[in-house]
Amino acid sequence: MELCFERGWTDGLPVTPPTDERVLRMLAGTKRRSDEMVGQIPPYLAPCTVEKVAINAVLAGCKPEYMPVLLAALEAALEPVFTLHGVLATTYFSSPVIIVNGPMARKIGMNSGINALGQGNRANATIGRALNLIVRNVGGGRPGEADRATLGAPSKITLCFAEDESDPSWEPLSVARGFPRGVSTVTLFQGHGVEAFVDQKTRTPEGLSRSLGLALVKIGHPRLVQAARAVLVLSPEHYSIYKEAGWGRKEIERALFEATTRPGREILAGLDGVGEGVPQERANEAIAKFHEDGLMVVRAGGPAGLFSAILPGWLAGRNRLELQPVTKEIQA
Repeated sequence: MELCFERGWTDGLPVTPPTDERVLRMLAGTKRRSDEMVGQIPPYLAPCTVEKVAINAVLAGCKPEYMPVLLAALEAALEPVFTLHGVLATTYFSSPVIIVNGPMARKIGMNSGINALGQGNRANATIGRALNLIVRNVGGGRPGEADRATLGAPSKITLCFAEDESDPSWEPLSVARGFPRGVSTVTLFQGHGVEAFVDQKTRTPEGLSRSLGLALVKIGHPRLVQAARAVLVLSPEHYSIYKEAGWGRKEIERALFEATTRPGREILAGLDGVGEGVPQERANEAIAKFHEDGLMVVRAGGPAGLFSAILPGWLAGRNRLELQPVTKEIQA
């Protein structure tokens, strides 16, 4: 373990030494050949085989049955529109955020309930950690070198969770992104977390949407618009307010888009001496905080607590066509 620290193979936490026996055991978790090329890992575009993925899965503490999820997550991260090199090299807080849908999440015991965004679940913790270790150990993305984060975030170690799909009337994120219900997927989002949202008093869907809008417009800066995407992690108690009113994903996302659209005169650059904001010529416009596709809603969390979470995106989201979340089907 100390040798792993000395060779720079860790994220600052202890790792499991990748002995031959452990790597072979990890490779048994996938049907893919150990020498199959998965892709080139930024920043140095180093070739990465399935075996190298397995080595880093061992380092992270994964079980062999996590390999299909990790491989799908890595392939999603290597899609050009995910812009992994940029996510790594930015001075912002961002890192890959992994959201898992479908039967695979249940099969490997992922957490979508109490403390889903926190510690305590091996699959959640180690899959996200393994992906970040691959970028570090294979691609060479180390802090202070290619990784130029001004402050960073704990999500640069891991932020990975499953969506709560226990309500059959809810459209899961994977379905919203074009996959059939029941297909296992990973969705990668360029973001960080977690920002708390608290509203323990509102009881109507319209009011809750406006309340959430007050929090969502603050991402990055209250006057910064169409600069980043976001993920809203809706807790069961907040979701029940929508469900009881007959609202589904489309109604929620439309109401949140409207709730985060403001008069330009309220967010002008220079107002009250604050330099951030929109130019004076946009004063009479209604200006949306997000692009039309800039907000994704997922369900997760424990059954008690009128708290939800916001996962803000990378500010390069202003380039909406060049930078997008990516969803991949999980294959054996």
